Order: sequence, then structure tokens, then C-alpha cells
Amino acid sequence: MEEKSLAEMQREVDRYISQFKEGYFSPLALMARMSEEVGELAREVNHSYGEKKKKADEADNSIELELGDIMFITMCFANSLGIDLTEAHNKVMHKFNTRDANRWTRKDTE
Repeated sequence: MEEKSLAEMQREVDRYISQFKEGYFSPLALMARMSEEVGELAREVNHSYGEKKKKADEADNSIELELGDIMFITMCFANSLGIDLTEAHNKVMHKFNTRDANRWTRKDTE
């Protein structure tokens, strides 16, 4: 499968949402959807790595699909507010590379 930039993914989501009259949900509804998806991810992680295993009749979801759902909702949220996620990512990485530059023990580079 081809690699896509974050900007390309945001445009793809926008093209998808733009074909519907309803458009993007409100920020509050998107926040609720995101919380719901994070809960579904937590459930999948618990099933895969925790003590609570799936019941035989439970839906066959995966951590991969739940992360994909979270990415989709994140892109909807960003698009609805006019936020460029590549720019947001760059700002966050700058913050981690400056504020937290010496916070963690670095691996040896041998």
C-alpha cells in the first residue's frame, strides 16, 4: 500500500466528509466520538494484553482498526477547526525536543 503524507490524509478525509450535506460534526460531538473511540482502543488493548479476554461472541475488532478510527476522528476534528496536523505535529516535536530534551535516558549510540 502506498504511503500518504498527513496532509494527503487530511485532504482525503475532507473529500469524504464534503460529499455529505451534514458535513463535519460540531467540536463537542467530535470530542465525544474521540472519547468513544479511545475507549474502544482501551478495550482492545485490555483484550490483547490484559487479563480480560474476549468472549466468543464479541466483535472481531483490532488495535489497528481502533487506532485508525482515532486517526480519522482526529483528522475530522482538525479539518473542522482549520488545523494543519503536520504543523501541529512539528510544534509538538519541537516542544519535546526542547522542553524534554534531557528528561529521559538516551540509548548509547554505538
